[in-house]
Amino acid sequence: MPDDVVAAHERGVRNALAAGWKVLEGGGSALDAVESAVVVLEEDDTFDAGRGSFLTRDGRVQMDALIMDGATMRAGGVGGVERVKSAIRLSRLVLEKSPHVYFVGEGAERFAVEHGMKLIDNSELVIEREVVRLREFKAMIAAGGVDTTFAGPENSHDTVGAVAMDVNGNIAGATSTGGTLNKEPGRVGDSSLIGCGCYADNLSAAASCTGWGEPIMKLVLAKSAADKVAAGKDPQTSADESIAQLEKRLNGHGGIILLDARGRFGIAHNTPKMAWGVRMADGERWGTKVGG
Repeated sequence: MPDDVVAAHERGVRNALAAGWKVLEGGGSALDAVESAVVVLEEDDTFDAGRGSFLTRDGRVQMDALIMDGATMRAGGVGGVERVKSAIRLSRLVLEKSPHVYFVGEGAERFAVEHGMKLIDNSELVIEREVVRLREFKAMIAAGGVDTTFAGPENSHDTVGAVAMDVNGNIAGATSTGGTLNKEPGRVGDSSLIGCGCYADNLSAAASCTGWGEPIMKLVLAKSAADKVAAGKDPQTSADESIAQLEKRLNGHGGIILLDARGRFGIAHNTPKMAWGVRMADGERWGTKVGG
């Protein structure tokens, strides 16, 4: 995260905090709060979600998302969607309107239309910054400047997520992403997979992850972090240990936010910066690195 975009990241996080807190302050559910917060981040092209997402190898936006209710363990997820404005809103539709948990691609978009969601042209999600970024990355590949055809740890950032606890003590989590730069069309990362990039269970914790998806998937990172809480560790310790394991076992890079049903939270990352924010009854805090 270059210094010249730190302010935009912090502003986006604060806007998301305000949206989520407004729901909770009005007595709304944790599920509604995380959805509201993530929608704000999807609509902010600073982040890799919704409009402004990283582009696939063929220059399109393909989005993945998941939302999960810790009270019931109901979940809704979508993968590889190209023609909706908000992947997290479509995920919520799946949670509410379908006995299934997960829809992908054309089937997800058909489900969206059947339940009143308007489809858009994929070009509405593409911004010039990302067109330039993709072109420059492909030029680096052609020149031998990178040894991979898809961008890994150094270009797997700005996935968005939220966790919340409501007045009834229920928790929820949500994660949304456009994936990695120059990814193969059809590639799905950790963000929309239960237990990988998102998880919620009142008996353990709600979690949302960001970072390099392939290592996160292999460790089922969100669920493993929640399991540490269920085993008696506090969320901060659990978050720290989970990110340490991600790096030690698979040289993975990313971050996690973790919240239990007692209102305790943890934030950890092994990247130089990660935009984060916390809002509680006694005020809010935010930054771009833990403790910062």
